[in-house]
Amino acid sequence: MFPKTGSRLPDRGERLYAPAIASALRAELGDGHRAAKTVMRWTGASERSAKNWLSGATAPTGWHLILLAKESDNVARVFLALAHRTEFMMNGDLSVARIALAAALSQVDAVLEATRGLGTLDHGAS
Repeated sequence: MFPKTGSRLPDRGERLYAPAIASALRAELGDGHRAAKTVMRWTGASERSAKNWLSGATAPTGWHLILLAKESDNVARVFLALAHRTEFMMNGDLSVARIALAAALSQVDAVLEATRGLGTLDHGAS
């Protein structure tokens, strides 16, 4: 037990944890009964726990947090942000960007292929 006098323990951000996880879950799932059922299915937790996590009254710990991060990109991002490991969040964004670029290049290739049969275009050169 800590004495009532002396130095205070540093605030390490624990007060942000439950609301941040709750916000991430609600952004992805909403905050109705279906959201609680989804959280229960993902984690095997009780309905009371799922509702507490969604409301921000408490936060998942240990294995439940891992299971939520496995299923929810939002929870994974919040976890990494709270751990100050945002460099790992870029990987998902880069994968999405790579897919978008590949699709764009495919469209450019299709346009180029279609225009090859049209011959040389006159751009006003004399």
